[in-house]
Amino acid sequence: MLLSMTGFGDARRQDDRLQVSAEIRSVNNRHLKITVRCPEAALGVENEVERLVRQSVGRGTVNVNLRIVRLDSGGTSRINRDRLIGYWNEFNQVARDLHLPAPTDMGAFLELPGVISESNEPLVDSEHWPLVEAVVRDCLSQLGSFRQREGRAMRDEMAGLLAALQARTAVVSERASQVVVEYRDKLKQRVTELLRESEVIVGDADLIREVSLFADRCDVTEELARLRSHIEQFQRLLDATPSSGRQLEFLCQELVRELNTIGSKANDIAIAHAVVEGKAAVEKIREIVQNVE
Repeated sequence: MLLSMTGFGDARRQDDRLQVSAEIRSVNNRHLKITVRCPEAALGVENEVERLVRQSVGRGTVNVNLRIVRLDSGGTSRINRDRLIGYWNEFNQVARDLHLPAPTDMGAFLELPGVISESNEPLVDSEHWPLVEAVVRDCLSQLGSFRQREGRAMRDEMAGLLAALQARTAVVSERASQVVVEYRDKLKQRVTELLRESEVIVGDADLIREVSLFADRCDVTEELARLRSHIEQFQRLLDATPSSGRQLEFLCQELVRELNTIGSKANDIAIAHAVVEGKAAVEKIREIVQNVE
């Protein structure tokens, strides 16, 4: 089935020591790019989180935001007493110099640089990694469901556009067989009118040769065969597993190539209009394919 590269998932869990929450957002990209943001004391889990994402996502830009809060009394931060006292003394000295009241609340001092320092104790160890893993997997499950829903909507829209392209292809096929016949009749009529008062005689062989040259120049049989083949392959890939965004992108290029060739070879207004409409359908398909994994 088709998968969208756009998606979102979030989850949270906790045990007696940690509270873990995560968000995963993905957008389209030609390649797979993963960014993991987590607390400094939990940087050791980045590689494991990325490994889990790679198991579920094949292409796109994926941003993982991981938040971990320690619930037990051990804590992961402490007050730098020397730094806090230094700030306090400095502020009191400035207050005396400016003849202002001395500060009485130390709460604001806790936000100054260096007052709260992180301990070296890791937030996540081997014992608590399963909790983080479960949260990430929950997120990925939500992300997968989101991408599947988007993928189904894109698949249905492209199927409709593909049907429109098939209808235009049928018009080209029907008109292509009539173009040569109409050219022959018009050519014969014009030659007859031009030579009506002269003694020059144009034989059937001359007309046949000219019509044959025209038929060779405007023959689109091969292009139509390749166009139908690409459409059939595209239809199969819409329901194929795994999602085949790269192949669909390539087929869009080939569809446009065949339509351009048909438009340049076929000397007929109806075919030209059908080609323009067919290319418009392919361009809409191409825009959708840009977001398919």
